Amino acid sequence: MERKLSHLKDDRAIMVDISSKDIVDRRATAVGKILLSERTIKKIQNGKIEKGNVLATARTAAILSVKRTAELIPMCHQIPITSVDVSFSFQEGSIVATVEVGSVGRTGVEMEALTGVSIALLTVWDMVKSMEKDATGNYPNTFIKDIRVLEKIKGTKTN
Repeated sequence: MERKLSHLKDDRAIMVDISSKDIVDRRATAVGKILLSERTIKKIQNGKIEKGNVLATARTAAILSVKRTAELIPMCHQIPITSVDVSFSFQEGSIVATVEVGSVGRTGVEMEALTGVSIALLTVWDMVKSMEKDATGNYPNTFIKDIRVLEKIKGTKTN
């Protein structure tokens, strides 16, 4: 069975009408990681990055980006964000960002969670890029990868 694309009508891009959908609790969690040198990771952990507190800055950037997702992704609806939780963990050679977004509305928040993770990881990269460059000014060992939705929950009706 072929699925019809909801954002196309007569070969034109449209924003889907969600006005008839129920208002329900919604939650989505996304995750992703950035691969960095062990030297850079240790400096982040020890608070020795010249630009400041990397994870605090990335957390703030993630929250701001979640709230602005509809401005960045053309077909996303502006939705009421009720909560954002950003956490980081260290794995060998990487930092993992997890963003959980909550809303009470007519459409899901997975794009907001994915945006939050993406911007958090880009912020980490920006704050440590001088340490990650090689002799030619490139980043052969720095990667952002595995960005995905871990969970999407559609809760109970609220009205």
